[in-house]
Amino acid sequence: MDLNLFLQGMIIGLTLAVPVGPIALLCIQRAVTDGRLHGIISGMGVATADSCYAAVTFFGLTFISGLILAHQFSLRLAAGVVLIFVGIRIFLSLPAPLNEKTGHETYLKDYLSMVAIAIANPLTLIFFVAILPGFGVVLTENSVLSASEFVGGVFFGSTLWWIILCGSIGSVRSRITAEHLGLINRISGVLIVVFGVGMVLLIVIPYL
Repeated sequence: MDLNLFLQGMIIGLTLAVPVGPIALLCIQRAVTDGRLHGIISGMGVATADSCYAAVTFFGLTFISGLILAHQFSLRLAAGVVLIFVGIRIFLSLPAPLNEKTGHETYLKDYLSMVAIAIANPLTLIFFVAILPGFGVVLTENSVLSASEFVGGVFFGSTLWWIILCGSIGSVRSRITAEHLGLINRISGVLIVVFGVGMVLLIVIPYL
């Protein structure tokens, strides 16, 4: 195993995951509302999407990457609209006390929903295209084994961050009241809607 390649992927995975954006807010909100494992599983969905883009870039799949970039307007527009609706839903949701049974989404739905939202953001692909040339070993060793090591590092690094973040939030969840949850939902909902509106405006304004 090429440990250096794995560590490179891990560093990139962490770099992608750490910034707090709309996707991170969704994972945080789920960790607070539904529990740390829901947040972690949601984060693993994001890590999966990041890993898919890493694999596409690693192998230089110009057709797939070109197809994604060619349709980035539609993908980013769809992602922005989804974020707006998700933000509104979170803002309007009425949290129940944490000691009551609630109709949480299943772990599979948490995972798949975040894969869909994260994969609809082609900016991740642009990030990989821009940063990978700085890792010469990645560009010269495009074998299945080296790709697996690199992509595995990206997934591990991203997942590690979500475990740390959502695990930490989950550890203080018992101290959060329904009133706190209501405030968190409103703040998260507004911020997610703002991110979604901003994403839509950034791609629509140039065409106006």
